Formats: sequence, structure tokens, C-alpha cells
Amino acid sequence: MKKFIDRFKLPTQAAVPPPESKPGSDRRNFMRKAALGGLALGMRFDGKTEQELEYVTQRVGRASKPSELKITDLRIAHLQGVPFTSPVIRIETNQGIVGWGEVRDGASPKYALMLKSRLLGKNPCNVEQLFKMIRPFGNHGRAAGGVCGVEMALWDLAGKAYNVPVYQLLGGKYRDEIRLYADTPEVDDPKAFGKKLKETRLDKGYTWLKMDFGIGLLADKPDMLIGAGLWDIRNQYGNSKIGRVGSYGLTKHPFTRVQVTEKGIQYIADYVEKVRSVVGYDIPISADHFGHFDVNTAIRIGKAVEKYQLAWLEDLVPWFYHDQWRQITEAIETPTLTGEDIYAKEEFIKLINAKAVDMIHPDLASSGGILETKKIGDYAEEHGVPMAMHFAGTPICMMANVHCAAATQNFIALEHHGVDIAGWEDLVTGIDKPFANGFVKVPDKPGLGVEFNEEFAKKFLKKGEQWFAPTTQWDTPDSWDRDWS
Repeated sequence: MKKFIDRFKLPTQAAVPPPESKPGSDRRNFMRKAALGGLALGMRFDGKTEQELEYVTQRVGRASKPSELKITDLRIAHLQGVPFTSPVIRIETNQGIVGWGEVRDGASPKYALMLKSRLLGKNPCNVEQLFKMIRPFGNHGRAAGGVCGVEMALWDLAGKAYNVPVYQLLGGKYRDEIRLYADTPEVDDPKAFGKKLKETRLDKGYTWLKMDFGIGLLADKPDMLIGAGLWDIRNQYGNSKIGRVGSYGLTKHPFTRVQVTEKGIQYIADYVEKVRSVVGYDIPISADHFGHFDVNTAIRIGKAVEKYQLAWLEDLVPWFYHDQWRQITEAIETPTLTGEDIYAKEEFIKLINAKAVDMIHPDLASSGGILETKKIGDYAEEHGVPMAMHFAGTPICMMANVHCAAATQNFIALEHHGVDIAGWEDLVTGIDKPFANGFVKVPDKPGLGVEFNEEFAKKFLKKGEQWFAPTTQWDTPDSWDRDWS
């Protein structure tokens, strides 16, 4: 037994020659130790290569054994008020590494939970392979939320396993900081709105703003709208009640037949002018949330505000009406933009090929996740089209956007919807705070570079929900998923 134990003993300090005192001795001494170590290994493990390699690399900094990493669980904490509802994903592994992701704001946690049975036992480092496997379970808008949220968490795990930031796995970064544009909800009084933009945005260092000035501003004002009385036009994004003509929020723009009068057009133009007079012309201002109306009205509004040099006009009509978008783009001088509800690169390719818009605007939590959004940006770059990024979730999803934006050359600015949420940045640990100077530093820590601050985040738990409750009911697949024969 003693002979057996002695065979596996590490060399004692006395067995290693003392370091030399002349120049270059440290390097020679290191090489001597390495040679002796290699010789010792050959005798110690009898040519068993795997054990030898494990011994040689036992002091190498690494987060895990990536080739042996396996997914063991997926759970959800459904948050609200961050600024909307956002289900946060936690993927656990056999090596104790945890990956964080996020289902898009306003989407159901079930979009992610249904994917669990497809992921258990798989190696999360095979991100693209797993994405292709779960991709059929996503669709445009919020239906993509589960696939995209899981994809974020897989990249977080892969980065932690290999001990590198996600942007490095995407090919490196083009920038060290990510420019934010601050969204600001609609305010009826334009001067009060301009003052709010200045005090809560510009004074905090933001260098890009976004405002809303849709036809909701004209509701209840005489002689400004035609055909709006039967619609709940203030409820553009809600599931408004179905009235005599239908639900405004669920009726596509061309089908409402709401029109804006010349008086209404002038009111909108005056509103924008007053905001510009407060903010000035040094800062780009984008515009969104116009309402549901047709191409003709979109062009009239676009022409009316051209002299105020807005950065873009967003989502004037639904993204899939390529011909209508091209009509608007060709008719006005202000840049056009859409894309926050498009899933995967194929539809972005069609939009870009049709020369329908001047800029694209993917939401990474709908567009396919980190790698797919980079592919979208790369395709747009090849065609001279800039990419801004839509975002309205927690810092988990923001950091997924940050890594993608850092690695994509034609990136312009990332939306920040949580500016006014107290403690929003404290939902995670690991980032430089505050970053309310209009930029986010790209983290160099492994994975997404942040960890979910669970104790702090519990106060945002959606009423009636459990905190990362067990999800064993989603463990077993109950369908055959292949979509070809």
C-alpha cells in the first residue's frame, strides 16, 4: 500500500532545484519544473491522457468543464413594474453554473416553460444547435419571448463556462460603451413635455431622446379627427373593448379609416415645434406611437414635421406591409424605422431587400436572441442600413442587448424604458452604476456580465406568482417536434 501511495505523491519542495539568481533564471526554472512535472505525470498516470491533462491544467482558471456541462432545470420569476411585466429565466446546470435570460415584456412565462423538456440534459454551450431546435416554437411579437429568453441564458452559460464575455464569443466588440436613447411617455402639454425631457433625460446625460405625439393627443379636440368617435383611440396598445366597429388596439392601421384633418395635422406640428424649442437641435429626437391610420395620413404627418429634423418616425404602419412602408419612405425626408415585433432574420431580409425603411429596429427579445440579432444587423450593414434596438425589460435583457450591440458594427442606439423606475439598476449585480449618463459600459465579466439580484428583485414579483417555483410539470416532452418528413 505504501508503495502505491508513494507512486501518486506530489514532488516535495526539496525535489525542485532552487531558483537561480541571475537574469532569465525564472524562465529556466519554470521550464525545468514543467519538464519534471511532465516526467512525473508519465510515471504517475501510466499514459492515461485524460488524467494527465486534468492534472496539468488543475491550476488553469476556468469556470467549468464546458464539454461536460448539462442543463438540469429551468425556472421562472415573473416580475412586474420593471417597467412592464417581464418573466426572468433561470437555467441551472450540473456544475452549479446558472444562466439568466428574460422573456419579452408583456409575454407569458409559458413561452419559455414549454421549452424546458427540449433542453434538459443538453449542453448549453451548443447555443446555435439548441436555438435551431427550439426556434420553431417562436413567432412574431411576444410569441418569440420564450425562444429568445432561453437563447440569452444559453449565451450567459456558455460565456461563464469558457470564462469570457458574450461579445467575445460573437467575434469581439466594436465599442466599449453602448449609447442609450431614453423613451418618454406622451404628455398633453408640449412645453411640459419638453421640460420633462430636459430635466429627466438631458440633465442626466442622455444624448438621444424619443417622444410620442400620436393622434391620441387629438382625442376630444373638435375638428381634428374624422371617423374616430367609434374607436377607443387612446388605447392603442391595449386589448380595448370590441365596440360597434371592432377593437381599436387589435385593428390593423389601414382598416380603421381614421383620418386627421388639416387642423389636427397643424396641432401635431405645433406640438413637435414646442418640444424642439425646449430641447434644441443638438440632440436627436425619435418619434413613436402615432396611432392606427392609413398610408396617406402617415405621409401627411411625416411631411408636416420634416422641418423639425426628427431622427426617425417609428411604426407608422405594421411592419409586414412592405409596399406601404416603401411608399411612406419615398414620400418623406424624415428617416423611417420598424421591426420591434419581427421574429428571425428572414423577415428582416425581406424588409431590407424591399428598401421599405431607412433603419431597422429589432427587439432582441423577439428577433431571435443575441446571435440572430447580430446576423440581422450584419445583413443590414451590408446594405447600408443602420440598426437601432428596441428594449423594454429588466437589466438582464438589457445586458443581452449590450453584448449584441457591442459586436455589431452598424448599431446606433439602444432604447431604455426603465429610466424612471426606482432601483431598476439594482435588479442585477456586477454592472457599473449608475449608468444614467446615457451610456452603458460593456462588461468584461464572463457571460452577460451580471447576476440577478434575487433578494432585491423579490419586491417586483407579480402578484399571485411564486419565486422560481419548481417546474417539474414541464420536464417531459409530449410531442414529436420535427416539422419535415
